[in-house]
Amino acid sequence: MTHNPIHGVITPIITPLKANGDINPAMIRPLVDFLIDRGVAGIYPLGSTGEGPLFSADERKAIAAATVTAVDGRVPVIIHTGAINTAETLALTRHARDIGADAAAVVTPWYFQHSDAALEQHYHTLFEAVAGFPVYLYNLPQLANNSLSAALVARLARAHDNCVGLKDSSGDLLTMCAVNHLRGGRFNTAIGPDNLILAGLAMGLDCSVSGNSNLVPEVVIGIHQSFHAGELAAAQARQRQLRAVIEVVGSGGWLTIVKGILNARGLPVGGVRPPLVQASAETIKACIAQLQALKIDLSPV
Repeated sequence: MTHNPIHGVITPIITPLKANGDINPAMIRPLVDFLIDRGVAGIYPLGSTGEGPLFSADERKAIAAATVTAVDGRVPVIIHTGAINTAETLALTRHARDIGADAAAVVTPWYFQHSDAALEQHYHTLFEAVAGFPVYLYNLPQLANNSLSAALVARLARAHDNCVGLKDSSGDLLTMCAVNHLRGGRFNTAIGPDNLILAGLAMGLDCSVSGNSNLVPEVVIGIHQSFHAGELAAAQARQRQLRAVIEVVGSGGWLTIVKGILNARGLPVGGVRPPLVQASAETIKACIAQLQALKIDLSPV
């Protein structure tokens, strides 16, 4: 199995919705065009930013298929296929493989707390069921209620050739660095928290899966570009700018603000699915003004 590690910014794309709350696959192509044109290195649908756990299995499959079609091989597509149980995880991951995705990412099963032994068996079953198809482990303990230790990640990576990387949103850089050497350094490590992008790059991590790159891809990509060009001061300035963006957008309900601003820019991605709450037009307008004060380009797409 050949899998080339991804370097740069992977966008966990938001999911466009119609006014009635149904998924809107037709709007995925304009969104991925917007992101790829600005230089993102990968597209990652159906994660937390994509409201993935709020959709049915059939909706998730429809979004996954529409995303692969829309990207059309221009950058890798990693589909989040994690679910609360093993059977659904297997079904969604097989579907991702069968529609031509480049890889899947699988968060730990959520809600119930599971032992390391249970998690290990869950992933063993998955890797064996899709042998030859690249799969990333995904650590999100603050939402999934289960954590992937560095020791467990290492055991899984050594046991299965198709365990190709780790996306970690816990904020624990020590765990990431403990596994970054696997496969002779080809184990693909992706940092989740946007406030830690520069810190992760400095510690040798490969890429970032940045929710805010839906909104400000140039800022997030700029951190990577400046760092790899050896321009540390510029990278630090970009990281500070991103932190300021996060403070503005997070104050209004983050995901609904991101969608609201993209709507205002001419990408009709709709609102959020309940029980997520839609921000008011006034709140979105106020956030736009604050971002413009930070010299963020929010011109029409």
